[in-house]
Amino acid sequence: MSPQPAPLRFGYGTNGLTDLRLDEALGLLADLGYDGVGLTLDHMHLDPLAPDLATRTAAVARRLGELELTATVETGARYVLDPRRKHGPSLLDPDPDARAARTELLITAVKVAADLGAHAVHCFSGITPSNTDADTAWKRLEDALLPVLDAAAFAGVPIAIEPEPGHLLGNLADFHHLRTSLGNPAPLGLTLDIGHCQCLEPVPPAECVRDAGPWLRHVQIEDMRRGVHEHLPFGEGEIDFPPVLDALAATGYQGLTVVELPRHSHAGPELARTSIEFLNTARTKGETAS
Repeated sequence: MSPQPAPLRFGYGTNGLTDLRLDEALGLLADLGYDGVGLTLDHMHLDPLAPDLATRTAAVARRLGELELTATVETGARYVLDPRRKHGPSLLDPDPDARAARTELLITAVKVAADLGAHAVHCFSGITPSNTDADTAWKRLEDALLPVLDAAAFAGVPIAIEPEPGHLLGNLADFHHLRTSLGNPAPLGLTLDIGHCQCLEPVPPAECVRDAGPWLRHVQIEDMRRGVHEHLPFGEGEIDFPPVLDALAATGYQGLTVVELPRHSHAGPELARTSIEFLNTARTKGETAS
């Protein structure tokens, strides 16, 4: 039986609102009519390494409830673990202790997500270190993820790994490689970034959505151009969005579709406004066409 079309729910990523306090960002998104937030754990927004995390998380959970927002927890903060290495250390780091630090951060994210009632925890593999062969890199990734998947199973919060251009796990085929290598664990799902589909997948974004449907646990969305990994505001790239949103609804996906503009915080409030207007218009066009 095919999935029933699901109403799309839009969110905006706090990594694109880093000039706002978290409470202000959440209030802005609620006022603009968003359904939720992609909450990146970082020093300015629910720091996962600062004291009293459980108390601070409980306060954010109350605020989300007051604003009737839901959440996805994202773990793509650039320097949260190492102030000198972007996204370091990764799950592929040659140093076992460094890999363990990333694993522990993801386990912390799972606990935060459970306390927030979030629908998924997003992560990615990282770039293969120099002088590291592919088999070694995949083995490190699998081993580093196993404790995270155990925590996710216990908490009832899926892990949604993102194919990221230039990373070991860089496309949908790589996701399926990991999934099958691990024996199709129930907690492991997919973060699908619509812009990345346009950037490098061999089929159009709407077809990527249809192919990925059974494994979708989180969706990120922005505009992008073929062959250029640059997150763009809607209308500045090449993506035809009504068919993409129509395909996404047809999968039955019920999580958030989160606007991902991490390099545009300087214009975050205005882009949050224009983005929700664009998405609502594109959704209506897709429903009318179908």
